Amino acid sequence: MPHAWISPEPKVGWKISEPLPSPKGQMSTNNSHVHNEVRSHANTRRTFAIISHPDAGKTTVTEKLLLYSGMVRTAGMVGSRKSARTAASDWMDMEQERGISITASAMQFPYKRAVINLLDTPGHQDFCEDTYRTLTAADSAVMVIDAAKGVETQTRKLFDVCRLRRIPVLTLINKMDLPGRAPLDLMAEVEDVLGIHANAVNWPVGSGQQFVGVVDRATRRVSVFQKKAAGGSAKAGRAELSLDGTEVNELIDDEALQRVNHDLELLEVAGNPYTHDAFLTGNVTPVFFASALTNFGIENFFDAFVDMAPAALPRTADRPDGSEIIVDPIETPFSAYVFKIQANMNPRHRDSTAFLRVCSGRFERDMTVTHHRLGNEIRLSRPHSLVARNRHTVDVAYPGDIIGIINPGQFAIGDTISLGKGFNYKPLPQFQPEVFARIHPTDVGKRKAFDKGMEQMAVEGTVQILWSLDDLEFFVGAVGRLQCDVLQFRLRNEYRVNTRLESLPYECSAWLDGDLHTFSAPSDALVVKDQRGRPVVLFRSPWSKNFAKERNPNHDLLEMG
Repeated sequence: MPHAWISPEPKVGWKISEPLPSPKGQMSTNNSHVHNEVRSHANTRRTFAIISHPDAGKTTVTEKLLLYSGMVRTAGMVGSRKSARTAASDWMDMEQERGISITASAMQFPYKRAVINLLDTPGHQDFCEDTYRTLTAADSAVMVIDAAKGVETQTRKLFDVCRLRRIPVLTLINKMDLPGRAPLDLMAEVEDVLGIHANAVNWPVGSGQQFVGVVDRATRRVSVFQKKAAGGSAKAGRAELSLDGTEVNELIDDEALQRVNHDLELLEVAGNPYTHDAFLTGNVTPVFFASALTNFGIENFFDAFVDMAPAALPRTADRPDGSEIIVDPIETPFSAYVFKIQANMNPRHRDSTAFLRVCSGRFERDMTVTHHRLGNEIRLSRPHSLVARNRHTVDVAYPGDIIGIINPGQFAIGDTISLGKGFNYKPLPQFQPEVFARIHPTDVGKRKAFDKGMEQMAVEGTVQILWSLDDLEFFVGAVGRLQCDVLQFRLRNEYRVNTRLESLPYECSAWLDGDLHTFSAPSDALVVKDQRGRPVVLFRSPWSKNFAKERNPNHDLLEMG
């Protein structure tokens, strides 16, 4: 009997036909028309970040979601040849040149019955500050792991952030089309290294060149795949069969079938149980196997993600008196906060965009809201959603949505806006820099453009600007060296300013909490101040930093601000 290979054409254009069921643990319904509208739309939202160690395939996974959603007809590649289409989420010129993600990108698009708000984050540790801030805007995370390398250093660090923020994590073990480790070993490593229970939702059939499909453990249905285009630029063909039927023998060899059945029996006996509540509370991570390069297993994962991932969740905010409140996404009128600022995304616009995470209520274009930090009212004009750098005007948005607002200089990272007042969302993390330098324009006639570019880079958090206590000299502080490369690249490309960077001999820093006049700094340390006027101590070595702590017991050296 011939097999029906499923390879539907992508659908361009979209419409949400019906809301998804409300995730467990959500608030009870309200009878008002507005609340019902907000609830209906909010329940379709899936706002998540993709996290991984560099080169695990995170951006390729992002690109394939665009392919399967119908937003692109041909998937681009990371680090592709000049003749090929590059990944949509890597919109910055430097990202396309180096084949790495440098800045987080936000994309909104439909996928079947859901509206996806996807946050693609940089994997390199030098950009961890941007990644950490972006994670605050996510309701869940997808952790991509290389099947050959397992859980790597940066993956572990990012997972710890998700655990700290109680973000549910789904695990995608990628690159199953390449030689890799045994699936059972990878599952055990996820549990041992990350300290979380792992539950395999599906299981691979074969590995490396023999990777041909995945089995859904709950239904024992096997998806067998067929390549349709080189490099996974088109959707894979897919046949759905019963693992216990006779037809499966025509597509899968006996050895692979025996291995799959053996592994599935082991999982039934010794595997961890899955409950949705355990997933939402971060006690278990559902695990999937796939190859983003060939598209094998990718659609299976995305379908399961839409069903499992939470919609917009309640958020904690601070009152002026120091107490906390829980902001309900449905019951509370519109509120949002700025988690990212990016300038010059489109050379034709040459403007700055503030990325807002809608936390509650209904957003409408041109609405007037309270800017909590400035204490005045502002009009939110020209709102847009994004797929990488491409903009689409937004008339209405709901909890979980990410929208861009043109920033004429009134927004800063962490700002809260709302229809009400009296609270602020939790401040976003700022990391102490570990790389320090002086930077100057090589052409003094470019000083005005240089100053404008440096001001914008500091607002975005690309680097931190530190000033001498007498305000006569400034320094650049960065979490990693690559941030300095990005700084010089963007000054040259976006502001036409070539610069000279002079490294300084400091390796670490800390914010100083205490009386600056009574602080006894080591002889090789330098005391400066950040853009908020807070004193920062630069140290030549961790030893010098520890010595300063012992020498100043009445002062605190803070690791994060």
